[in-house]
Amino acid sequence: MHQGSGAGAGVGGEGDEPGRSGPFATREIAPGEAGPVVLAYEPDVDGAPDPGEIVWTWVPYEEADGRGKDRPVLVVARDGEAVLGVFLTSKPHRESGYVPIGSGPWDDRGRPSWACAERVLRVHERGMRREACVLDPLPFARVAADLSRRYGWRPGRAR
Repeated sequence: MHQGSGAGAGVGGEGDEPGRSGPFATREIAPGEAGPVVLAYEPDVDGAPDPGEIVWTWVPYEEADGRGKDRPVLVVARDGEAVLGVFLTSKPHRESGYVPIGSGPWDDRGRPSWACAERVLRVHERGMRREACVLDPLPFARVAADLSRRYGWRPGRAR
């Protein structure tokens, strides 16, 4: 696991909760909304979100009622001026739709995490709070394989 820049409180957005509202809000999208998606491991610890990195942003609850919370999100693909990602949870899940990725510096208590492949998020660079770290290639590949099977997204080559 590689540490990201993580310094500072954000790269833009709304007040103390980048991604919560406005034009750079993080939002759940239907997988088909994204157009052709290429899943490629392309981390570049430069302050901008890249596939293979875990970033922090405000994530709306599934109920879409305006509530949500700040959480880590695994970036899986580029989508125009934004990126696509799946949120992480430390709550153990054994059901389909959650891919185990292990533990890492995104969780300050070192708990194992799962990527929720059932909910796709569009994250704008100005809507993320910070880069947390780079996920190792193997757990990224497991998440990408699940998303590819689930949504027909193409695996890609790292640049």
